[in-house]
Amino acid sequence: MLTLAIFGVLLLMLMLDVPIAVSIGLTAVAFFVAQGQGSFLAMLPQRMYFGTTGFTLLAIPFFILAGNLMNTGGITQRIFAFARAAVGHISGGVGQVSVVSSMIFSGMSGSAVADAAGLGQIQHRAMVDAGYRPTISAAIVASASTIGPVIPPSIPFVLYGAITSVSVPRLFLAGAIPGVFMGIAMMIAIALMARPRGLPRDERASWAELGRTFVRAFWPLMTPVIIIGGITTGFFTATEASVIAALYAALLGFLYRDLKLRDLPPVLFVSLKQTCGLMFIIATANFFGWFTIFERIPDHLIMQLSALGTTATGFLWIVIAIILVLGCFLDGNAIFLITLPIFMKICPLFAIDMVNFGVVMTLLIMIGNLTPPVGMCLFAVESFARVGIWPLAWECLPYLVAILAVTILCTFVPEIALWLPNFMMGPQL
Repeated sequence: MLTLAIFGVLLLMLMLDVPIAVSIGLTAVAFFVAQGQGSFLAMLPQRMYFGTTGFTLLAIPFFILAGNLMNTGGITQRIFAFARAAVGHISGGVGQVSVVSSMIFSGMSGSAVADAAGLGQIQHRAMVDAGYRPTISAAIVASASTIGPVIPPSIPFVLYGAITSVSVPRLFLAGAIPGVFMGIAMMIAIALMARPRGLPRDERASWAELGRTFVRAFWPLMTPVIIIGGITTGFFTATEASVIAALYAALLGFLYRDLKLRDLPPVLFVSLKQTCGLMFIIATANFFGWFTIFERIPDHLIMQLSALGTTATGFLWIVIAIILVLGCFLDGNAIFLITLPIFMKICPLFAIDMVNFGVVMTLLIMIGNLTPPVGMCLFAVESFARVGIWPLAWECLPYLVAILAVTILCTFVPEIALWLPNFMMGPQL
């Protein structure tokens, strides 16, 4: 009952439009006070400080900065042009190009919102110019952007690793194949709808055109090779890789002359605002996580699950249901910070691999990015597409089904995610 009351109060605050960070912190404070344990509020500043000082978390602001620099520095246009020359002629045309370009861009930014807000505007404009209805175009853009945090590098994987102490390089590698599966599933959905909806496609590009766009996009395409290659060979850590990604994005922007010195202050300011907002949520959520452990909520849930005779399969279905519901009301990072302190105590009870669990959780919060009323990718795309949140969410339904199918597959066939990290880094001890 205490667990239900805590999360009931939290959801009520969110429905009243109280900011996420304030809702999380205030819920914990309210229950401490209500139970006559106000003295424990002295832990609030300590836990908030502790929650934001991990070395791994340093990767988050630099990956955010890298994504913003790429959107400003003309890198996204080169990626899109290459993808259009490569796959623009297949069924679904520019819609397929949007998915492929998002898969490529995913290897650079690690952020769904950065993909939607930057590359997404180029994709949407190209599809509308090709004859797509704006709502269809916006749905493809929003859905394709969710590939960003699954294919490495990934801001959610960095956050998951910081909370659970799971290897971030191993998480990065684990996301690669599921991310590609997401892209393929979306491309199949677009191809199936192409003829009934009359979606146009481009003429097949000549080999010369394909080669020309590849040369122009070569150095941006090398970004994931540099990042993942450096991490897996041990040349640098995941945190150091984020700094290299930001420096590399800035270098390419200046090299292509698409990024000017006068562009840096606004880019840095936007990145700073995004980082501060996320870090505030992380800080208050760390106190909330400590509060749930103090109240022994994970222990009580473990006892309940054991008494009910729940299996690993049953627990995973419960997780899927919980995250899908929370995804309608909470930002994905907030979901991680609220639920992981509980789930990470339960997973060992069922011998669930924490690397694969991280991939499944990330896939689930990507679905949340496409479900109203708090779908972050929906808002990012609607801000420039102007098609309405609810029509956009309805149009995203086929892609939601595709992502959910991949999620369920990865949940119950963990070898899909674990094969690459085990192959590159050896089995986890």
